[in-house]
This record gives sequence, C-alpha cells and structure tokens, in this order.
Amino acid sequence: MKIHITRSRLVVLVPCALIVALAIWTPLFSNLLMLAMDRENFIPAESSVFSFEPVAVNQGSSNYWIYGQDRTHYFHFSYEPAVPYLFIFKSNTCPGFDRLNVKTWCSAKPGAKS
Repeated sequence: MKIHITRSRLVVLVPCALIVALAIWTPLFSNLLMLAMDRENFIPAESSVFSFEPVAVNQGSSNYWIYGQDRTHYFHFSYEPAVPYLFIFKSNTCPGFDRLNVKTWCSAKPGAKS
C-alpha cells in the first residue's frame, strides 16, 4: 500500500511537526505561558525562551521563578530592582556549590532585566 502525500498536505504537516517538536524538545511553550500569566516574570538576557527552564518557583500568589537554568548558566532571582538576578556558569569551580543555594555561588555575576 502506497501512501501518497500531496503538496497541500505537506504545507500543513511540516509546520505542525515543527510546532510539536518545539513543544517536546524545548521549554518554549511553558516559558511563553509563564510570561503571559505574570507580567513580572522575565527571561534572563543571557538565556532565551527556547532554553531557559525554571527550577524553583515561588509558591505564593505570584509564580515567578526563583532559580533557573539553561544549557550554560544557573540563575537566581534576587528581588532587587537594580540587579534583578544573578547568574553563574554551570562549569564553575565553587567549593560546595549548590545550584539551589545562591550563598554557595562564589563567582556569580549580576544580570540586567532585558
């Protein structure tokens, strides 16, 4: 049995397959939902909506991220308007480093809201 796919079906199937792939292999849709639900949320400038993943989220009335990560960095939301977050490379050499405890981050850098 041969399956014949017409050009018009391909025009529909290819974009649908790309959307499904983005939903499965990136945090794009969850990040867009997070940004839409709470205007105070943001993605760090060193990251992107395709790679940023919240690791710890505030459990109060606002669901903003407290700790996050992407392929190369860890992030901590600092609650400070001048320096809204700190970030550190995953490949750091901090003794006793804990990605969920900013007090162990020996070489953290300040980030600026983009």
